[in-house]
Amino acid sequence: MSNQIGAKNYKQFVYVIGFILIILVVFVMMAKNQNMIVVKDGNANKTPYELVGGKYQDSDCGMVINDMKFVSQVVSNDGKTWFFHDHGGMANWLKNKPLKTTATIWVMSLDTKIYIDGRKAWYSRIDTTPMGYGFGAYENKKDGLIDFEEMFLHMVRGEHLKNPQIRASLLKEIK
Repeated sequence: MSNQIGAKNYKQFVYVIGFILIILVVFVMMAKNQNMIVVKDGNANKTPYELVGGKYQDSDCGMVINDMKFVSQVVSNDGKTWFFHDHGGMANWLKNKPLKTTATIWVMSLDTKIYIDGRKAWYSRIDTTPMGYGFGAYENKKDGLIDFEEMFLHMVRGEHLKNPQIRASLLKEIK
């Protein structure tokens, strides 16, 4: 009788291991089929790429970039380009990088719907962005917008819409 129990447990164990292996194989195959682009080499002209939704992955959080409304691109002097779906995530990724002061930054402008120089852009602190940081980019200055340096500083200090105290303060100001 104990041999029957042992054989039964062994069969169950083999089935579970087999099932887990099948799941792993499926996930590996799916990952290879997606061919997500996280960083792209060869951008010698340091111009923004025209992104296609579902093909690029955010270099900060790893999420797939589907919406181009808040897209950022960071281009190093050697032509490597990283992609982001939230300007706050771009600033978060850039904060500890040696290229933070020398990189070319492109951001999608909400008012003109074109890529603009991220260092010359104006930023809102209260837009509804993919990661919830609130920093929307604008080409034309309006009341309440801040420059790149101030946006960057707010982001690295944690002074963004994901911070409940900052959120309450900023949203109270606009009521």
